[in-house]
Amino acid sequence: MRVADRTRYAPPVVITNTDYRFLVAEQAQEVGIETMAVLLEPVVRNTAAAIAAAAVFVAEHVGGDALIHVLASDHSVSVDDNYRWSVEAAAAAAKAGQLVTFGITPTAPETGYGYIEAGEQRGDGVRAVARFVEKPERRRAEEMLSTGGYFWNSGTFMFSVESFLAEAEVLAPAVLAAAREAVRQAKVDFDFVRLGEEAFATAPNISVDYAILEHSTKVAVVPVTYAWSDLGAWDAVWKASPKDADGNVVRGAATLVDTRNSLVVTEKAHVAIVGLDDVTVIASEDAIYVGKLSEAQQVGPIVKALRAVPQTSGLTETHRTAYRPWGGYSSILSGDRFQVKRLFVKPGKKLSLQKHHHRAEHWVVVTGTAEVTIDGAVTMLTENQSVYLPLGCVHRLANPGKIVLELIEVQTGSYLGEDDIVRIEDEFGRA
Repeated sequence: MRVADRTRYAPPVVITNTDYRFLVAEQAQEVGIETMAVLLEPVVRNTAAAIAAAAVFVAEHVGGDALIHVLASDHSVSVDDNYRWSVEAAAAAAKAGQLVTFGITPTAPETGYGYIEAGEQRGDGVRAVARFVEKPERRRAEEMLSTGGYFWNSGTFMFSVESFLAEAEVLAPAVLAAAREAVRQAKVDFDFVRLGEEAFATAPNISVDYAILEHSTKVAVVPVTYAWSDLGAWDAVWKASPKDADGNVVRGAATLVDTRNSLVVTEKAHVAIVGLDDVTVIASEDAIYVGKLSEAQQVGPIVKALRAVPQTSGLTETHRTAYRPWGGYSSILSGDRFQVKRLFVKPGKKLSLQKHHHRAEHWVVVTGTAEVTIDGAVTMLTENQSVYLPLGCVHRLANPGKIVLELIEVQTGSYLGEDDIVRIEDEFGRA
């Protein structure tokens, strides 16, 4: 929505992981935003490669003189007059060949953000970047605030395509070469552009700050005062959220007694907390995290510990809910030769006409109406009705109704992987 003004912005280019492609397309459609393209990263390679690929794509489809405003999708930003002024100031500097970053005026000695030390003036509201400062210890953060001239590094930028690619050519040639080849190898897949995996995987895994900005002499900063958070830790989420009289932020089903200054987020389970202060409780579908809210920056070590053990590494890699263009599914239970899922299908949508070589399925309708096709025969199912799909049958599920269709799917067979799908017809171009 921040880039919806067509007098200022062209349709946006979104670059994201392939797993989120349908979520991006669905949300853009919901808010009425037409995208220029959705570029899909086949592997994770940090911000340098992502931004370089987007810049190469824009250069080919718009031109080298285009200005790119790089925005992170997961930041909380207050769009006010100061924000709009900062965009104009950055655009003027970017047109003059500067690589512009936005520096947030600090309101507290935060240790979870990197900082930028501003130098001499380079135009109206624009200053040179004297240096970038890594996330500091609290004492150092307090010193920078008392000294002045230091700003939080927001991780948002503006520059012309031509200027960025020229600096990348000199300072990060391996990144740029991989990005160019990945765009050259790209294939259009329905509404998406899949970057070439082989080429993109060769890009160094490095941030744009480390690869280019910290070494460029053309970097400038626009100091701003609008409300901003990168929501990079649970305490940032707490600070950016409305609180109750006891300073608690609660999302989901929870009961709090004699509890203060805490964050509780739960997706399914009802969480009960008694007599605690300064805690974070995050109950997702498959795991629960509990820690001190004031030590939210220390989540990293527990994630590394989970990732290091085979029994828990999956918790850091795969979410139980997967989104598809027709809706999605959540994994409920899995075991030897069986798996249980919850499927949800949006009104008017249908899955591909498909078959499986290694599994049979049972569908039980929970809510809504299901149109089920099995080997050419069409059956309508409503709540509490079920159907059996034998191994090898050609089948399709559709939601002809006006409300979300929800059903339970029980899979049984020798192999239950998502790649055991032979698509015969598909309205999303996947057959």
